[in-house]
Amino acid sequence: MKVRHLLYILAITILFACHTRKENNTGRPNVLLIYMDDLRPQLGCYGNSQMHSPNIDKLASEGIMFTEAYCNIPVCGASRASMLTGMYPTKNRFINYNTFAEKEVPEAVSFPKLFKLNGYTTISNGKIYHHLDDNMSDWDEVWRPYAFEPNDKGLSPTDYWQSLWKDYQLPENHKEYVTTGTGPAFEKADVNDTAYIDGLMAQKVIRDIKKLKKAGKPFLLTAGFISNHLPFNAPARHWEKYPHDKIKQPYNNFVPENAPRAAIDNWPEMRAYSGIPKHGQVSNDTAKLLIHGYYATVSYVDALIGKILDALKNEGLEQNTIVMLVADHGYNLQEHTLWAKYTSFRITSRVPLIMKVPGVNGGKKSSSLVELVDVYPTITELCNLKAPRGQLEGKSFVPVLINPKTKINNFVFTKTANAFMLTTPEYGYTEFIDLKTGKPYAKMLYDHCQDPDENVNVIDNPEYTSVAKKLGNILHTRFNSNINGK
Repeated sequence: MKVRHLLYILAITILFACHTRKENNTGRPNVLLIYMDDLRPQLGCYGNSQMHSPNIDKLASEGIMFTEAYCNIPVCGASRASMLTGMYPTKNRFINYNTFAEKEVPEAVSFPKLFKLNGYTTISNGKIYHHLDDNMSDWDEVWRPYAFEPNDKGLSPTDYWQSLWKDYQLPENHKEYVTTGTGPAFEKADVNDTAYIDGLMAQKVIRDIKKLKKAGKPFLLTAGFISNHLPFNAPARHWEKYPHDKIKQPYNNFVPENAPRAAIDNWPEMRAYSGIPKHGQVSNDTAKLLIHGYYATVSYVDALIGKILDALKNEGLEQNTIVMLVADHGYNLQEHTLWAKYTSFRITSRVPLIMKVPGVNGGKKSSSLVELVDVYPTITELCNLKAPRGQLEGKSFVPVLINPKTKINNFVFTKTANAFMLTTPEYGYTEFIDLKTGKPYAKMLYDHCQDPDENVNVIDNPEYTSVAKKLGNILHTRFNSNINGK
């Protein structure tokens, strides 16, 4: 495999050089990173026939789609810092949404910074790092809609962005947001696709594609969408793609059998929105509206992605640009009675990951286990860049691009606040650990071959004793420093 791997890298380097010579003088490919927020694999290409996602489905038909890709921590700020630096979360690092990579790992060279240091033009559009002002020097340009416009409140761009990103378009919702700082958890507004922040961001990406084509330098260009994050706001036409009477609540809207209390949280993020009770479950009507709104945001973003990919093709850059679509984490839509993310179940750690690489035969799926710390070494290898020594903790999945049946990981690692998880091709294993003592106080084991939706915790089943022991040993040896801090 090593020989085939080297031959592939040589071949793809020559291919990139041929395609890019007239576009830039380096022979290196461009990179377009489409970064999704809170998007689980709720897409047609992942087998969800109800979904209207034709543009992402088309991208998958032209690239390699990973069906077993996982984030390393299912909350936005921490997940993004982890992926962009190629470093795992630990007890004391990359903990929650409020993570700042530049503060927690100031010595780290992020992959945007590495690209910039190697002559790439790097542009951050939309939400890439969670915080607008995190590692701003990684980029030649940082842009989010409205953020850098003058404001009459004397706010910095970061604070101004924080005051407006929910972006309600209906007057009554906008008034509530301005007055209270919150608003409803979803909005259906009869507006065009450019009315919301994501529409404006997509327009900026398209302008950048045209500008970068003329500049003749290799580029790392990003499109960081706010959707599918709460509030589930989308133009009415995308809501109308889903008849409301066809929207169903999940069949497993129940606590898994034998699940410990620690596995079930109170989903505080959603409870911060008006119309959502502070305790207890939402009504069935509200649940269906929330799910409907989430679906609408998927189709809304899909339409915008289609316009971006059309622009890339129209400018003649399609053949020398790597396109990667990935999400920071998955999402609960009432499975196991839960909403939102940052839980210890597979549905919040599994993410969509699609890569279209010039020279690689597309239209293939891979069930190879990959994790988001693998993105950095992969993208640098494809672009023939030298990764920072001793920093990256993932593995390049270039061999999987060569042969989608290749396996590079026997397990992947995910953590939440105090839940440490291993996912293998067959199992999902979790320990809830007292962070002061390093000792587990609850455990879960799910047999993904028999129970892919994780409805029955079999940790106490004698048939699985040896499996649990083996996975526990791996967790406490391979990831001991992550559990006990660095």
